[in-house]
Amino acid sequence: MAKQLDLEEQEQLDQIKHFWKQYGNLITWVLIAILGTYAGWNGYQYWQRSQAAQASALYDELERLGAQGDPAKVQRAFTDMRDKFGGTVFATQGGLLAARLLQEAGKADEAQAALTWVADKASDPAYQAIARLRLAALLAQAKDYAAAMARLDGEFPDEFKPLVADRKGDLLMLQDKPADARTQYQQAYAGLDARNEYRRLVEIKLTALGADPRPAADAASAAEKQK
Repeated sequence: MAKQLDLEEQEQLDQIKHFWKQYGNLITWVLIAILGTYAGWNGYQYWQRSQAAQASALYDELERLGAQGDPAKVQRAFTDMRDKFGGTVFATQGGLLAARLLQEAGKADEAQAALTWVADKASDPAYQAIARLRLAALLAQAKDYAAAMARLDGEFPDEFKPLVADRKGDLLMLQDKPADARTQYQQAYAGLDARNEYRRLVEIKLTALGADPRPAADAASAAEKQK
């Protein structure tokens, strides 16, 4: 009986040896790949957390420098954040903050550059939209109306479309095109929620142009109900 068991065990061992000889290298490499992927994923997660933590610290520093009123240091801090941690949300938020601080300090070109970076590089469409709207306002102040309008062309998230129409209306008014501006203001008014305080400002603009905003709003509401 013992000999029979020995023979069975030997046969099983021989089968295992044959299987391992044929597939052992493949199994080893598959395990290495799986373990490597797992280790790489953990490493990537750690790297992301580290990047976010460092970017957060730089954002806090940017706020502190802004309170000091030193635009040169603000610019350096944002450049450092952008170059080292450009893929983080803190860098995007830092770009918007730096632009505001630089604009308040009278550094319009530097503010435009910061907003341009956010508008072109941010991964979040909402942050891109905010940057594009603010950049259009800065370009309008510089009387570069064509560039300002170009920043308002293209796709925007739905919740920003009324604000884009309102900003276009402002640009058209600056170019003495009241009829076109009225059309944009009407779109903005129709797109804003009735409880939105900003809608009242758009209504004032339309009233100043001798237009009643309510028909456009009613038409937009009726069209929405028909969908």
